[in-house]
Amino acid sequence: MDAGIAALLGAAVGSLATLGAAIVNGRAVARSQYAQWRRQHRRDAYADYLSALHDRDLAMDAVFDVLRPDRPDLRKADEEVQRFVALAREVHRVAEVVIIEGPLAMVAAADRIARASGDLSDVMRRMVKNAHAGDTSHKAADTALAAEREHALYQAVKSFRSAARDVVGTPD
Repeated sequence: MDAGIAALLGAAVGSLATLGAAIVNGRAVARSQYAQWRRQHRRDAYADYLSALHDRDLAMDAVFDVLRPDRPDLRKADEEVQRFVALAREVHRVAEVVIIEGPLAMVAAADRIARASGDLSDVMRRMVKNAHAGDTSHKAADTALAAEREHALYQAVKSFRSAARDVVGTPD
């Protein structure tokens, strides 16, 4: 074989190998960038959800604070309940993004928070209703139940945070 043809074939094979390596490398980089983009979207969704939960929980605490005295300010209690309801709607809105972004483990963790939140909200609503009725007979029991359910909610949020770290690859 002529040296020129051998050199030409060698250059062609080298070029094809380089092109193949560039394609493989390009796909690997694209996959890596997509994975990073996906993690960032999930991280943002989870952070927004936790922030909305925090704001809503502060509003719930404000309702419980207003109900604490023997003769609570019912107008103030109703205002705080309205604020709580508005923030609870925001939690539901951002929870939809968590559901869309997934994965299923995060959806399950958000569902556990929703159930724990609902259980605590039920106690809060009953306490407000009883305060309006002037009924203090269940106040001590409801206050203890609220503390128990608040702890359950805290545990569900803690579990959500841990699952979120696992999904986005953030070390403990």
